[in-house]
Amino acid sequence: MIWKIPLSDLDFGEEESRAVQEVLKSRWLTMGSVTQDFEAEFGAYVGTKHALAVTNCTAALHLACMALELGPGDEVIVPSLTFVATANAVRYVGATPVFADIESEQDLSISPAAIEKCITERTRAIIVVHYAGYACEMPRILALAKAHNLAVIEDAAHASGSFLDGNHLGNWGEVGCYSFFSSKNMTTGEGGMVTTNRDDLAAKIRILRSHGMTSLTWDRHQGHAWSYDVVALGYNYRIDEIRSALGREQLKKLEGNNAVRQRLTILYREVLHELAPTVTVPYENHRGNSAYHLMPILLPAGTDRVRFMDQMKVSGVQTSIHYPPIHTFHAYMEIAKENAPLPVTEDVTSREVTLPLYPGLNEEQVKFVGQAVRDALHSAGQ
Repeated sequence: MIWKIPLSDLDFGEEESRAVQEVLKSRWLTMGSVTQDFEAEFGAYVGTKHALAVTNCTAALHLACMALELGPGDEVIVPSLTFVATANAVRYVGATPVFADIESEQDLSISPAAIEKCITERTRAIIVVHYAGYACEMPRILALAKAHNLAVIEDAAHASGSFLDGNHLGNWGEVGCYSFFSSKNMTTGEGGMVTTNRDDLAAKIRILRSHGMTSLTWDRHQGHAWSYDVVALGYNYRIDEIRSALGREQLKKLEGNNAVRQRLTILYREVLHELAPTVTVPYENHRGNSAYHLMPILLPAGTDRVRFMDQMKVSGVQTSIHYPPIHTFHAYMEIAKENAPLPVTEDVTSREVTLPLYPGLNEEQVKFVGQAVRDALHSAGQ
């Protein structure tokens, strides 16, 4: 289907094309010097000591769990309102995800009070998710983690360019995990980054992302090594030079594009307040500086969401849901039986709809979407 207004769109230009062509001309496509430059530039941008590029954010989360030596018998507290990869990564290492509720319909972040209620003698870590690019309550969460000797992993898939109290999100806990999926604020198609300020974790992740090998093909190509040892059961989680070249160009655009997203979000709030005042727009008074990755709204209670989204489709506006809660998936039902109730998560996820948001969107299109929301609500009985 050709959408009048898609959910997201790429900001790719001649810069990205030239960067890819330079890689192709170099005739070196696997992880090498371009990736090293991308890692250095991203690390400098977020202010972290180590930045390691990987094939996607799921790999980043898995590597974070492995480096922290989480395993069978351990519990990791996570939100249910996130993409399933957040919890999957915990299960990859044999640990058990424990779902904590979110704060409120205005703050879709994991609740520190709910986290505290989930802590047991088996709890080893907390994974926070900076939903839509908005910061979790990191000072309170870190205080809880310190009091109970827990590691904190930040799922910053939505948060490239977000920060709180002058510190980039992803740079608060032991490990930060970023996504460069095609819909993200900066994209390489598929791709991700792991960041940490701990030398020991960086050393483990560096080995684990490439089969547990002590040297890379690039090292041997450069004459820095002629063989290698395998010192751990590692994975092929490497990124390639083409995606790293895209990432370097996208990083240059990130702050400007995030500023555009902010202006569009402010306009959305004004338009929806006027045209659809019964709709809730979360994060009205949010912490820190968001990357404004998503434009979530909550429909009024009792609205037929399927009918609403179908009517938006008729108007040519693509919408989505972020996210179906993990604890309701068939693959998680057995685990979720032991979980405490998640009333706020279940209420919010039954009403959430994501509207289009990307730097190429213009003011007239935002107003058009607002009018479509008004009409779709009327069609859905509101």
